[in-house]
Amino acid sequence: MQRGRYDFPIVFLLIMAMASPLFAAGTPVKVWEEGVTIPTYLIGPPDPNPQFYFGGASQGAQHRIYPYPVYDNLTTEKKPKAYKMVYLENEYVKIGILPELGGKVFEAIDKTNGYDFIYHQHVIKPALISLLGAWISGGIEWDLPHHHRATSFLPMQYKVEENADGSKTVWVGELELLDRMCWAVGLTLHPGRSYLEASFRMINRTPVPTSMLSFSNVAVHVNDSYQIIFPPSTQFVTYHAKRSFTTWPIATTRFNGTDFTAGVDVSWYKNHVSGNSMFAWNYQDDFMAGYDHGKNAGIMSIADHNVVPGKKFFTWGTNPSGRSEEHLLTDSDGPYIELMVGAYSDNQPDYSWLQPYETRTWTQYWYPFRDIGGVKNANVDAAVNLEVKDGNATVGFYSTESRTSARVTLKLKDQVLLDEKIAISPGHSFVKQITLPSGTDEHDLWASMEAGGRELVAYSPVKLQSESMPAPVTNPLAPAEIKTNEELYLAGLRLEQFHSPNGDPNTYWQEALRRDPNDIRVNTAMGIDAIKAGLYPDAETLLRKALDRATASYTSPKDGEPFYYLGLALKGQGKLDDAYTQFYKSTWSAAWRSPGYFELAEIASTRGDFDAALIDDGHALEANALSVRALSLKAALLRHTGHRAEALDAVAALQQIDPLDVHGMAERWMAAKSPTNFASLLSTVTEHPATVLEVVADYKLVVGKKGPKLTLTPPGFTLPEGNKLQSGGVLVSVGRTVCATTGQRWKIWHGPCP
Repeated sequence: MQRGRYDFPIVFLLIMAMASPLFAAGTPVKVWEEGVTIPTYLIGPPDPNPQFYFGGASQGAQHRIYPYPVYDNLTTEKKPKAYKMVYLENEYVKIGILPELGGKVFEAIDKTNGYDFIYHQHVIKPALISLLGAWISGGIEWDLPHHHRATSFLPMQYKVEENADGSKTVWVGELELLDRMCWAVGLTLHPGRSYLEASFRMINRTPVPTSMLSFSNVAVHVNDSYQIIFPPSTQFVTYHAKRSFTTWPIATTRFNGTDFTAGVDVSWYKNHVSGNSMFAWNYQDDFMAGYDHGKNAGIMSIADHNVVPGKKFFTWGTNPSGRSEEHLLTDSDGPYIELMVGAYSDNQPDYSWLQPYETRTWTQYWYPFRDIGGVKNANVDAAVNLEVKDGNATVGFYSTESRTSARVTLKLKDQVLLDEKIAISPGHSFVKQITLPSGTDEHDLWASMEAGGRELVAYSPVKLQSESMPAPVTNPLAPAEIKTNEELYLAGLRLEQFHSPNGDPNTYWQEALRRDPNDIRVNTAMGIDAIKAGLYPDAETLLRKALDRATASYTSPKDGEPFYYLGLALKGQGKLDDAYTQFYKSTWSAAWRSPGYFELAEIASTRGDFDAALIDDGHALEANALSVRALSLKAALLRHTGHRAEALDAVAALQQIDPLDVHGMAERWMAAKSPTNFASLLSTVTEHPATVLEVVADYKLVVGKKGPKLTLTPPGFTLPEGNKLQSGGVLVSVGRTVCATTGQRWKIWHGPCP
């Protein structure tokens, strides 16, 4: 029987051939929540007394924790405790995430060989290490915006997403109270891939600059066979704050008080008798790894070195002091080291600036690899190792997905030593030994693997050029000894940027103003600090001095920064007309268009001019499409002007940036009026009450007489403990009982409604 132009079996075979990549993509990713019971050493309640800053350091930065309490009441009482684990799993790896304990990745297993490629704790045993005290080892800890951040032992927000390509994502994150920043990490597992993808968001929600540090702290099981692998181009390592350097992998100098002058291969865990940290002096490679040669398995870290330059390991050391630290943190899981990667940072402390309303995004990857004896080059697709010894070359390749037809080659200049078509997968690596021609220079070798018409990974042994060891960082001179105002300004700026506990920026800036009272940079810097402290009249005085010089001879300044911050100082005093003018002048500089126009939109919204506010907010988003504050304002304005569908589009754009943003949740509920959205919002603000206060602050800034009324609970609804709050035109429930009153007013009382 004729079936059109083609016979059915032929058509079927053609369709199957075209579809085969889809079938080869792997089985679906599973995601689920599961109750687990973990033996836990209990801690007592936090100290109820506020802990203000009176000096002191943590990880090289100021040990500031307010408004958080201290969790330092440890006990020796161990009991089984129930936790909620969120699992991601595909055919190659299984990942367990604990939102209740800092959102850390708690376990990660290579299913092809049963290898725990991160340190898997079987007990929760806190020690006093984090900013707030209680901290546990193991897993992957998200250290942002500070190292061993304040909340690494506390519950996080989380959300599960199922993606169109079959991947699954678990988002974890929080509103960070020290600097009112938000961060989120989206952990994604893809069908048919052995890597865990982590998508990061770091959001400055405030109108003033702040600085951040971001390291992902990956703990791994170690023994005498464990090796830390920095890229072969790495010649030096440095210590915290870059105050000490030595050579890598053979250390030949004293380093952080340890004598390596005899020449010690410090890439091996067993060779670190005392505790140490080493940061790779490497700014050209995208990977670092750890490898257990006894188990012939390890972990790979991949990230774009242009954004994620930091590569570090930390060890407690193998001496009795180091082993005692191990016993403080676990009962039976043995020693560990930390393999860390830093984004926008290469050291600790090494903070980088976030501008007002700035959002940063970046991506990191981790995967287990096996059987190839180490690594010389790697990316998200594959890893290659090439070892030359005793006239032989051993070449190994690992692939993060199954490839039925890959080509591996080893060349010596133009001479082909190996050329094979192979099948390779995360469970079946390729390793082969080749006898080399006599007199071979290993730097003439080239190993590569291709598949699908492209090169997946390649390596030729690096020929290092002799370089001088970098100079260590030293403390700045006393202010009076510094020659120029520019150096005084920069010395103070660095102290502020790095949250230094060892100096006061103002001592340098005041010396600069003594020499030159109208210095633009110093007056602006001190004006910003006055704004942060709520000293708006002082800030106005300083910023007007900066502008007196910047606008001398009727000049339009090249940089509109002082205009923007003068606008904030005036806005803080309620001088909105003058603030409006200053913000508009700031938008003449491209760098200040987004924050300047956003402030204009807030003022217009406060006045009830929603059409003008939408225009200004649109300009803010043109200059910074990732501004979550501008997107949430856009959603509120569109909703209030009757454009609910467009408001939901703005919310969708916001939640693409930060799926955990509570302001976006509130706007989504108010625009859609969905009971599901309401339930999600209410559960979030109940479990994380600080988020609702942040939303209140947003609405109080931008909502005037015609503003929207945000009602998170119906009248008479009883909530957990909170404070009495009265708000005109805006209601967010942080007290116990919500009571409707006349007009647009609501009150929240501890007792029953009057």
